[in-house]
Amino acid sequence: MGSTTFLCENIKECKNLLTDTMYLAFIQNHSNQSMKIKQTIKPIDRCPNITELFNQTFIQWHLIRRIKYYHLPCQNLSCFHDDVHLCLCYQFGQKRLANCFKFNHEMSFNCYGQSECENNGQCFQDHIDCPQRSICLCQPCYYGRRCELNTNGYSLSLDGILGYHIHSNRNLNQQPFIIKISLILTIIFMCIGLINSILSIITFKNKIICEVGCGIYLLTLSIITLLIILIFGLRFSILLLIQMTIISNRTFLLIQCHFFEFILRICLCLVQWFNVCIAIERTITVLQKTRFNKKKSKQTAKYIICILIIFTILTCIHDGIYRHLIIEENDDDDDDNNNKKHIWCVNNYGNNLQIYDFIIHTFHLCIPFLINIISPIILIISKSNQQRIIQNSRLYIDIFYEQFQLYKNLIIAPIVLVILALPRLIIIFLFKCMQSTNDVWLYLIGYFISFIPSMLTFIIFILPSKFYKEEFTKSIQHYRAAIKRLKPM
Repeated sequence: MGSTTFLCENIKECKNLLTDTMYLAFIQNHSNQSMKIKQTIKPIDRCPNITELFNQTFIQWHLIRRIKYYHLPCQNLSCFHDDVHLCLCYQFGQKRLANCFKFNHEMSFNCYGQSECENNGQCFQDHIDCPQRSICLCQPCYYGRRCELNTNGYSLSLDGILGYHIHSNRNLNQQPFIIKISLILTIIFMCIGLINSILSIITFKNKIICEVGCGIYLLTLSIITLLIILIFGLRFSILLLIQMTIISNRTFLLIQCHFFEFILRICLCLVQWFNVCIAIERTITVLQKTRFNKKKSKQTAKYIICILIIFTILTCIHDGIYRHLIIEENDDDDDDNNNKKHIWCVNNYGNNLQIYDFIIHTFHLCIPFLINIISPIILIISKSNQQRIIQNSRLYIDIFYEQFQLYKNLIIAPIVLVILALPRLIIIFLFKCMQSTNDVWLYLIGYFISFIPSMLTFIIFILPSKFYKEEFTKSIQHYRAAIKRLKPM
């Protein structure tokens, strides 16, 4: 049996392949072991049931009576079927005739109990008696030679998004367009992220800022974002080198598999929670005014940071434990196939753990999202109500607008973070998983968007604040003076 590849024209047709719908993809009149077939399955190739072709009276006829009319649908079709037969249409002289044979519609595609396909994938063999090769047809959201890899949108890593697009034994210039774009975006993100993190750390390590809990949160957030940017760049570079078969040391592969994606996930969750803490702290500061206790706020912030780090690690630790390497060797002799080897770092969850993982992902994303929406609303409404008591002759809408303008620098950050979280929420709850390589751009954009909040600390916290900008200017002047003192006279 030669090499055969079937492609779907659209996602709907791919889904139909996993149901009882049948298609006539290719007819091979003579066996050819070395023949390579690449065929696109189109809607016109579908083999409909006779219930779609004849009326109900005809369907109720006895099989012997109705089968002699089976040549009629062949004038417009290439195949069709009933409950017993599969009929292929062919040209005989000037006529289109039907060649019908018995077909087992209840066939189970499990390679006669020897299937290696996972996650309910269907198994197909090249021969009934002495099979030499088998392939798996995976359910939606799964891929790989044994359907062992999943594309769940909430836990999809770079391996699942870009792994199959990276060609081994090729340099960067010969890689697909999506890989080149991803590399360019990674470099841009790293440059912006490093500048943002360094400037933020320079600003927030000031003693005056760290006298309150908000300053402690902001300094910790800046350090975490620096760590995210460094690991993000390292993660992409290692994935590229692994799939290009430049790195192959198994010990190193295992270490990076278990730790890099796990640390990235923890840090991204912590960024969400620290932004929430900052929003809450700012709201409390404005509402309490003179009653606000700086010392207590600073001490509480330190406790909360420790609790959040421990809590995030404990809730996500399964991600690091259940990750493992899968090495796929491609034994196809297709000259066009340059992906001879793939090395995947994947999580292997059971059903219960998969449900738990989804709940945890949803919790770490949705709760901060909701708090970032609620905190500025509470702040503006509370201040508006206070002012309404004092200025009861004014319209509430005017007071509300005035308070919004007064505290807009405090609500910019929550609003921006809410907007950036929306695409990820849409992908998780609307699309659920990447069902086709055509979806790769959507999930790639969603993946990169998740890192944008880590690059905006300086923009959304320092630039809108007069106090933070002044402290940033003082810090820069201090460093310039220190550099001048170090220069030889």
